[in-house]
Amino acid sequence: MATTTVFRRIKEGVIRSHTNAIKPYLTEENKRARLQFCLSMIESVARPRYDEDGVEYFSGKIGIFPFVIKEPARRNSKNRVVGTLETKPILSVTKDVTRTCLIEKVLPAIRSKWPLSRSNGPIFIQQDNARPHLGVNDVEFNEATRQGGFDIRLCFQPPNSPDLNVLDLGFSRAIQSLQHQRAPSTHQRAPSTIDELINAVESSFNEMKVDRLNHVFLTLQSCMVEVTKDKGGNNYKVPHMKKDTLEREGNLPVRVSCNIDIVNQAISLIQS
Repeated sequence: MATTTVFRRIKEGVIRSHTNAIKPYLTEENKRARLQFCLSMIESVARPRYDEDGVEYFSGKIGIFPFVIKEPARRNSKNRVVGTLETKPILSVTKDVTRTCLIEKVLPAIRSKWPLSRSNGPIFIQQDNARPHLGVNDVEFNEATRQGGFDIRLCFQPPNSPDLNVLDLGFSRAIQSLQHQRAPSTHQRAPSTIDELINAVESSFNEMKVDRLNHVFLTLQSCMVEVTKDKGGNNYKVPHMKKDTLEREGNLPVRVSCNIDIVNQAISLIQS
């Protein structure tokens, strides 16, 4: 089936996206790493922030940065003349490409958007475990982070742990849903060029409601609590808190609490 047909059927509601329920196998070392991660991050996520009156002062959105380059067209075509700048994907995302993106795009975005009242503590940029990502002691990156008075560091998502990645827990899916809704209503077609795709994704990112993003971060915290209960394992179902109902009633928690006995048990497991 053509991808455009799939895209059209999703938009029509005939079919829907499905998340695979198969969970990665975890070694004992994986479980230990997951416990350490949860204990260190359970209250330290860059979620939306509100003042005492409920007014948002930080959306939680740092930015979305496509790996593309602009190159002049080498020959004439029916769509553009020779020399016209074309957007092309970077086919090989190396460590150098990743480093450049972090230093030239991500760090400036953090400095410009991060609330000053929260800038006195460390800010962690979480990476998954793909090979092109930088090591936490990358010299060039660490030199760039010293500018502006911020303490910005790299960290890695625990191995085999998509349940500890806010993108996998719903952020990316929410953006994709908005992107599907933005398909031209007359032709019902998917983006046909790189620029159209980038515009659709960026618009969806910007249009995503802060409340929805806040819900995803609460889900992340809930997963961290469940991982801690399961001694670093993944033998649990993603908790459903009925967040929409709680929010309408004015009872949506700022953070998910974790029983101190569970935390102490996790600390003992790590130390043993």
